[in-house]
Amino acid sequence: MNQPFGHFEDGGKRYVIHQPELPRHWYNYLWNDHYITFTSQVGYGEGFAQDDMGRRAMLLINRMVYLMDSVAGGYWTANALPVHYPYENYRCVHGLGYTEITLTHRGIETTLRIFVPRDDCGEIWTLTIRNNRPEACDLKTLVYAKTAIDTFYRPQAYDMGAADFDEDLQAVISRTYQSFGSAIPKRVYGYLMSGTQENGYDGRNDAFIGPYGDDSTPLAVQRGGCSNSECYAEKICFALEHTLHLEPGEETTLHFMAGFATSEEEIADVRGRLLDDADKVEIEFEATTARLAADIAGIHIETPDEGLNNLFNGFLKHQTSMGSRWARVRHNGFRDTNCDCECLGIYNPQLAWKRTKRILSYQYSSGYAPRTFLDGSVQDRGGYMDNTVWITFNVYHLLKEIGDLSILAEMVPFNDGSEAPVYEHLRRSVDFLWNSRGELGLVKIGGGDWNDCLNEVGLKGRGMSVWLSIAWYLANKQFAEIAGLTGNTADAKLARERGQQMKEIVNDVAWDGGHYLVAFTDNLDKLGSMENDEGKMHIMPQIWSVMAGIGMDGKEIRAMDAVERHMMTDLGVRMAWPPYTYSRSDIGDTTRKLPGVHENGGVYIHAYAWKTAADAILKRNRMVQNNLERMLPANHKWVQKHCEPYIMCNSYFPLETGYRYARAGQTWRTGAGAWLLKDIAFYVFGLQPEMTGLRINPCLPPDWRKCSVRKIFRGATYNIDYHNAGPDEDGRILSMLVNGTPHPSDILPWEPGGSYKVAVWLGK
Repeated sequence: MNQPFGHFEDGGKRYVIHQPELPRHWYNYLWNDHYITFTSQVGYGEGFAQDDMGRRAMLLINRMVYLMDSVAGGYWTANALPVHYPYENYRCVHGLGYTEITLTHRGIETTLRIFVPRDDCGEIWTLTIRNNRPEACDLKTLVYAKTAIDTFYRPQAYDMGAADFDEDLQAVISRTYQSFGSAIPKRVYGYLMSGTQENGYDGRNDAFIGPYGDDSTPLAVQRGGCSNSECYAEKICFALEHTLHLEPGEETTLHFMAGFATSEEEIADVRGRLLDDADKVEIEFEATTARLAADIAGIHIETPDEGLNNLFNGFLKHQTSMGSRWARVRHNGFRDTNCDCECLGIYNPQLAWKRTKRILSYQYSSGYAPRTFLDGSVQDRGGYMDNTVWITFNVYHLLKEIGDLSILAEMVPFNDGSEAPVYEHLRRSVDFLWNSRGELGLVKIGGGDWNDCLNEVGLKGRGMSVWLSIAWYLANKQFAEIAGLTGNTADAKLARERGQQMKEIVNDVAWDGGHYLVAFTDNLDKLGSMENDEGKMHIMPQIWSVMAGIGMDGKEIRAMDAVERHMMTDLGVRMAWPPYTYSRSDIGDTTRKLPGVHENGGVYIHAYAWKTAADAILKRNRMVQNNLERMLPANHKWVQKHCEPYIMCNSYFPLETGYRYARAGQTWRTGAGAWLLKDIAFYVFGLQPEMTGLRINPCLPPDWRKCSVRKIFRGATYNIDYHNAGPDEDGRILSMLVNGTPHPSDILPWEPGGSYKVAVWLGK
């Protein structure tokens, strides 16, 4: 396996990077419920606090730790910036909940560790310095936080904040006014403090960086240290200086907290709980990493693909958890959070349920759901119509994982302050879309569906989404089942009748002869049709016709065959084929993205994961294997990919993108990771919960002759070994043993606290 820049450790829970200068920044995300940050292999990244309505305080836009040799002269950083310096023994560990950068420069070894504590609004930096020289050394450390607590810097802009050193709190503190936790601007504080007595500080960016300097060559290191600057209506920064004397072999450790607070008392509390005693930081670090490990402990796999094992058992679960709390980070997507909570439920349904109830509270009492909440309000962002269906998908699957109908009776507010049982949230969401149909009987698209870039198809109120109609069909089918389980027979009957109507409509008006259309415009023109000059096929309706079970007369099989003929590449499946090459105001941003970029004919991994689910439902084992090989970032069987091997990206760039071919889009902030995880657990291993227990319905890649999974389900532990005869297009269960006894059903036995050893044999 070609991994020139690093390797996995601890079964995928750590990724070790070997050199600071990579083709691009490789990030790690660190978070709790109040604060999130990211850092690359050289410490670069942003961090911000967020309140319940998405109001944000941008604490950091970079962090740097400079070291100065007071005798020999010169400076360097513990970040490994600038990257071309002669650093030795460089090693960056991206772990679950922390990043640690170690290097040696001129005989001085440093380790910089960054983590976000469990509940505090900020991040802790631990700097350990060891003198490996044969003689004593005198050093200065300058720790710098580039902040946007007073908004991002713009030349000739108004600067409204102040910063100085607070003797009582022993911290550099900014004081500004922001709408945080309230629509009314209030005094808020950013700060940087240390657990060790400092020798200097700066609060003014021009004093530390200099009017003509930059982060790599700040004025302070050229001058010899901080200048004890205050800031008054200029650009704020946070910097602290320490002077150190180290004998040969001597080591010392400094702890720093960069944070956000709404009162000075909060800052004092953080100091007392964390920084006044170095042991407290280590205790908090151990507790933070232990909690994160416990959060993802509910499932573990072993397959013949080492890269998949490492990815799944570590960062893939971690990425899913992040998305279920922070969505896509740049905004708090309603759809995104529900989607990731559904997948989180595979290994931590109780945490997923807690987060689901939080996101449900942003739904409108009409049943409609917003695209996002940000900056103090829910935001429709063009009137996207699909957000409601994800409520049902999520709750339906969490109900099956938890196995307790009473969760549907829990009261959850709407965003207008009224409240209703979870069941009522579902019913209203399904009703809303049924009552939002257009002239052909399909659901209106409004300002977009899951494909955000079909954002001008229905702005006049006539355009309709084929994909959303199919997705509604699935949500409605799941709601009908839930209604039946809860004794709401009238709701169940009505849902089944509506579902049959929609099934007939989709197969009548949306079939293009060999595949399904994607939408109708406001002028009722077909999109995704062979009649079109570009964008003749879109992937979503084809794969979801299988996932929803909406196809009639084998149309869904023909649609998937058309996908293989027209849309598959060595890199993966395209979102649209052929890509659009000119702007169309009746479609939207899909046509304005460059050909091969994301929705416009790119290999969009989230959709590719759904394609893999559809292939598994159809028991196309070989296609499932090919899909996984193409998707996995560390698997280069089909194409040599250029991306981080420890995390999923949102897309790969196909051939028409030129030099970007086989390179990745953004990482972390995508549903691709969560749904790849669900592909593996739910469809490949076939761990499919029902109210009566855990069903086994696998679709193993034919080359996986032996594999295993451990899953905790409703408090019971299942260790399942699979023995696969390797058929290409058939993998039904031939026999099964549970605790050494033949088991005649595909539903496994269950009792609280039970432990089950399961052996499954598959073949033709």
